[in-house]
Amino acid sequence: MKLSIYSLKKVLFSGEAELLNCKTAIGEITVLDNHETFIGVLTKGIMKVMEKPFGMTQGKEHFFEINSGFLEVREGNEVRCIVE
Repeated sequence: MKLSIYSLKKVLFSGEAELLNCKTAIGEITVLDNHETFIGVLTKGIMKVMEKPFGMTQGKEHFFEINSGFLEVREGNEVRCIVE
């Protein structure tokens, strides 16, 4: 999936991801390839991103501490997050 994570100051992540795990107002969610469309409010916690493996190398894990934000899962396997 194409994942973009933006803060007010910079782009935290932009690229292909295998997995996104984060806390929302309705509970913890894991977004995988071809997830249903979804819009949610992010709550304080650690956001985990697993990059999609490239060739023989394993995808890297990224962790972002966030206070709040929004998550949008769009058609076309695209996910956008705006976080604080």
